[in-house]
Amino acid sequence: MSKGLLKSEELYQYVLEASVYPRETEPLRELRNITASHPRAGMATSPDAGQLIALLLQLVNAKKTIEVGVFTGYSLLLTALSIPEDGKITAIDVNRETYDIGLPIIRKAGVEHKIDFMESEALPVLDKLLKDHGNEGSFDFAFVDADKINYWNYHERLLKLLKVGGIVVYDNTLWGGTVAIPEEEAPEAMRMGRQLTIELNKLFAADSRIQISHASLGDGITICRRLY
Repeated sequence: MSKGLLKSEELYQYVLEASVYPRETEPLRELRNITASHPRAGMATSPDAGQLIALLLQLVNAKKTIEVGVFTGYSLLLTALSIPEDGKITAIDVNRETYDIGLPIIRKAGVEHKIDFMESEALPVLDKLLKDHGNEGSFDFAFVDADKINYWNYHERLLKLLKVGGIVVYDNTLWGGTVAIPEEEAPEAMRMGRQLTIELNKLFAADSRIQISHASLGDGITICRRLY
């Protein structure tokens, strides 16, 4: 199943082959290839979205970041490669097993020391970060690719953790393109996620605290910059 939403699969492949893959580092390429054989490979961050995320990380000079939902670690490795040597990532996932798939590549790339991995539901970790002194308004960047039902709960907490001008990126905000078709035409397994995504996109559009860009990369990403 293509992760791209462009009408032409050939055009999507052109973007990857002309602009994304030539700039993809060897560790990221290795992890992407290993992940491709996983039964849930579709959960991985698409490399075209990853390319933009890496650019955003460097544009805001990100040093302290959060990742909610890790899977095998493509976006986590990308972040670790993009931030400074003394940068730190708080990485949260309920499944350590999938993180361990990418961990040998992360170690080989020499960036494991930048990652604080927590095997946990995300909300308790985010709430604890908010309670701990010095965390509120201190993070530069966040990436969310986890359970869609909690995206808005994550959003409320992340906006407090991010500094003004900080960025949070949400994945899967076009939900395989189903947001633009009638519910009855969507595969039954995608209908709940479709409705959650439609509601979430409305909330993002109405949130005066953020500047947004809804980009049709991968399965759709929404980039939110904290304004105040």
